[in-house]
Amino acid sequence: MELNWITEPGIGAVEGPAGQPLLTTVADVNRVIEACWSHHVGAIILYAANLTPHFFDLSSGEAGTILQKLQDYQLRLAVVCLPGEVTLSRWFSDLLAEEQRGRAFGVFPSRADALAWLAQ
Repeated sequence: MELNWITEPGIGAVEGPAGQPLLTTVADVNRVIEACWSHHVGAIILYAANLTPHFFDLSSGEAGTILQKLQDYQLRLAVVCLPGEVTLSRWFSDLLAEEQRGRAFGVFPSRADALAWLAQ
């Protein structure tokens, strides 16, 4: 698993490689958590291609398991997902609407938008 450590003004995070698979199973989130702890950061930027195969289908349970684990460790996740890149299940869209009220998880159309959200 290749994660980059990024530091930008006001942001410390680990970042997945754009366009490449990273989490093949939900258990792989443990390595992302380890990377955060080893770099002493509380944020993660992942790209749609980094996520498990059924992450965007809420009925699979993959998103719920991953997000709960990250919330248990108080880690924030920003996902960069280009418009039209993936198909969101109806329930996933509902989850996104609910999550916009919080600061733990968000989906953004660009890396710059994800970084801006993490910097808030």
